[in-house]
Amino acid sequence: MNTGKAVRRLSGLAVVGALALTATACGPDNSSAQSTPSSSATSASAPTGAATPSAPSSAATGSDGTSGADTKAGQTLKMGQAAHVPFSYGTSTKGKIALTVTSIEQGNPSDLASLKLGDQAKGKVPYYIRYSVTNEGDSDLAYASVGHMKGHLGDGTEAQDLMIIGDFDKCKSDELPQGFTKGKVAQGCAVALAPSASTKVVSAEYWGEPFTLGQGITWK
Repeated sequence: MNTGKAVRRLSGLAVVGALALTATACGPDNSSAQSTPSSSATSASAPTGAATPSAPSSAATGSDGTSGADTKAGQTLKMGQAAHVPFSYGTSTKGKIALTVTSIEQGNPSDLASLKLGDQAKGKVPYYIRYSVTNEGDSDLAYASVGHMKGHLGDGTEAQDLMIIGDFDKCKSDELPQGFTKGKVAQGCAVALAPSASTKVVSAEYWGEPFTLGQGITWK
């Protein structure tokens, strides 16, 4: 199994409550996928599904000289609207990004079959939170991972996380590419699970540092 570019390095995930899933997929057909239960969290907001991508908003210049004043904790944006946020990964990678949730797409329960999650995924419906990342700072963010993207259900509670290690064609979220310097753009995806077909994932929250879960930036 090639874990090079395929491994999603999600760091610093809070352990607070509800069951989350971690799936390991090997190769494009995920033929030897395995699953192990882990833990996740619970909180926040509501409304709508998929949306059309749009260009990042061009707010005022931030205090660090980058384009876009920092988006505040707890702020709610529309789908396709960019949040301008400080970004850190590990102990040494720091910069600034424009982060834009472009859509939340409902998948099919059969999408999960190749991950071999068994009863852990029974009755659950995957939703794909698609987002774009633009480097707005002067640091090269090569090989960093954004992560920390949480789905929310219509009643305001959190959707279950599905953290993929390996290839999952329905929702690819590799680390940022080599030479990810100022102005470069990359696409990402996170999987959230609704507990049943009658419940929808309707919004997404980014809660990476310096934000906290429930007080991050929400798109809906």
